Amino acid sequence: MRIASLLLVAGLAPLWAQDIKLPANLDKLSAKAEESIDITLDGSLLKMAARFLSDKDDPDVGKVKRLLAKLEGVYVRSYQFAEDGAYSRADVESVRSQLQSPVWGRIVGVRSRRDGNDVDVFLKMPGNGTLGGAVIIVAEPRQLTFVNVVGTINPDEVADLGGKFHIPRLHSSQSEEDK
Repeated sequence: MRIASLLLVAGLAPLWAQDIKLPANLDKLSAKAEESIDITLDGSLLKMAARFLSDKDDPDVGKVKRLLAKLEGVYVRSYQFAEDGAYSRADVESVRSQLQSPVWGRIVGVRSRRDGNDVDVFLKMPGNGTLGGAVIIVAEPRQLTFVNVVGTINPDEVADLGGKFHIPRLHSSQSEEDK
């Protein structure tokens, strides 16, 4: 369920412009993990997938197709461990430190001392009305997940898909009359 939720969030935040590098030592975590997920969808694969979508019968599919055309990549790395402490805080901080610049803003930061769960959502906001990137980091005692979505879209385009394709209904602050 958590992975499905993260993929949904990734689908709702398809944005990126600056390359965020996942540390090479994260690949070594898959050897320690009971389960590991490695999703790599580069721009060419996403564009090919978009070609298979037909908007002839459903205009909403056309909206998805246009969103996919703007994506440059979707990358997910997730590791589930048998015991606490299988990864180090340095693994997480090496990604967080790349997001400490004026164009990046953390919009969600959750820290639980009781459960040891941390969640961060960062957005890159270039200031032109679009979102330029998104990074989601979920660090739990026995699970570590990074989601990196690369591309640029208008948030209103995502809001238009609300209520369809299992995407929650989102409301843009821009009224229909302003469009």
